[in-house]
Amino acid sequence: MKKIILGTIAASVLAVSGIAAEYTLKFSHVVSENTPKGQAAKFFEKRLEELSGGRIDVQVYPSSQLYKDKAVLKALRMDSVQMACPSFSKFGKIVPQLALFDLPFLFRDIDHLHKVQDGIVGQKLKDMVTKKGIVALDYWDNNFKQLTSSKKALIKPSDAKGQKFRIMSSKVLEAQFKILGANPQMMPFSEVYSGLAQGVIDGQENTISNIYTKKFYEVQKYMTMTNHGYLGYLVVMSKKFWNKLPADLKADVKQAMKEATAKERELAKELNKSQFAKIKEYADKTGKLKIYHLTKEQIQAWRDAVSPIYSQFYDKKKIGKDLIEGAINTK
Repeated sequence: MKKIILGTIAASVLAVSGIAAEYTLKFSHVVSENTPKGQAAKFFEKRLEELSGGRIDVQVYPSSQLYKDKAVLKALRMDSVQMACPSFSKFGKIVPQLALFDLPFLFRDIDHLHKVQDGIVGQKLKDMVTKKGIVALDYWDNNFKQLTSSKKALIKPSDAKGQKFRIMSSKVLEAQFKILGANPQMMPFSEVYSGLAQGVIDGQENTISNIYTKKFYEVQKYMTMTNHGYLGYLVVMSKKFWNKLPADLKADVKQAMKEATAKERELAKELNKSQFAKIKEYADKTGKLKIYHLTKEQIQAWRDAVSPIYSQFYDKKKIGKDLIEGAINTK
């Protein structure tokens, strides 16, 4: 109801100003408005309406008001919704090559990651998605993943041996833990907290935002800042809608998206920093959690231990040697 009222107000404002929107763009996502993704979506709405002079009416629907991520790709193809921002894992069946971002210790830091996404490799991946009937626009951050455990501090690769780690469904993540001698356990995200609390699993990998908001740190004894893998989102648009837009409005969409992406990445970075500070405060105050920062030499030891799995995904139907080596060689 609130969205309908707001939409009516927006339409009234346009009518009063003498501008009638030629296109309506519904942007569906699954998180709340106060997250980096949610804030960036609102920024995109405001910016595109400004750039298009009101010719495009952007309506953002957060918190799965329209669709959950599993259903949104089908809705995009039907043009029932015009834009979405699912996590990479939701594209697994149509473009498995996006599992590139799951490969452990592939990216040296966040700057290297962004250069890969904004460069040749990132464009190749977007082209693969676009060929499947959904226009890929840009990459938005959650952030890098860290490792936690209730059994043993994870300083050396051998420390993972024998430990049971929760993973989401991913051949890459399965291979990552198996090569370390650990036991990967597929488990829904909603069951991770109870699994850790009850000792069904020993540890997990996740971004700071997930570790903080789901309170995983309260049921773990050790957290190691590994930055070993990455969780992100791909902003995509309905191809039917994109093809309807004239060249000048397509340029406006691209410009608004470029600015929104820069905004989202900065917001994600700030949130990662502030939420880590809260986890550290808990650790210092209670003494129940120990946080470890690895040296460059220790990180290299982990990279050396897990990088042999890369060759398992050289097949183009999995990820592809050209994409993996292209990412590694991006400067």
